Amino acid sequence: MKKLSKPTILFHWLTAILFIGTLVVGKIVENMPRGAEKFELLANHKSFGVIVLVIALARIAWRFKEGALPPLSQAPRWQEIAAKSTHHLLLLATLAMPISGIMMSSGGGRALEVFGFELIAAGDKIEWLQSVGSTVHHSAVNVIILLLLVHLAGAIKHQFIDKDGTISRMLGR
Repeated sequence: MKKLSKPTILFHWLTAILFIGTLVVGKIVENMPRGAEKFELLANHKSFGVIVLVIALARIAWRFKEGALPPLSQAPRWQEIAAKSTHHLLLLATLAMPISGIMMSSGGGRALEVFGFELIAAGDKIEWLQSVGSTVHHSAVNVIILLLLVHLAGAIKHQFIDKDGTISRMLGR
C-alpha cells in the first residue's frame, strides 16, 4: 500500500473539517431569526468560507503536483466512475460554495471580511451577481450533503468490506 504524503492527508482533513463545519454553521444560520447572534455566526461562516477557498485552491494545486494515487483495490467500472465523479464534484464544491458566497456578499453591496479584516470593500449592489451567487450557494447544499454521504459510504465500504485500508491510508497509517 503506497502511503499518502503528509500534505495530502493534511489538505484532505483540513478541507473536510472546515468545509463540513462551515456547511453546518450555514444550515444553522439559515433557520435563525434575525439578530446579533445570527449576524455573528454569519460573519464566521463567511470568514471560514474564504479560508476553505484558500485551502481548497492549495489542495488542488498540490493534487496537480503530486497526482492522484490509484485505488487500493479493484472495483467494477461503474464504482470507479462513481468514485472519481464524487471526488471531482466535492473538489468543485469546495470552490463553488465559497465563490458563490463571495458573489452573494459582493453582489449585495457588502464588504468581504475575514474575521473583521476587510478584503474587498463594500460597493454598489449588483443584482445579477447576488442572484447567481445565491442560487448556486443555496441550491447546491443538499447535493453536497449527498456527495459527502456517498464519499463516506465509499470509504467505509473500502475499509470494512473490501478491507483494503483506504481509511487507514487517509489517517497516515
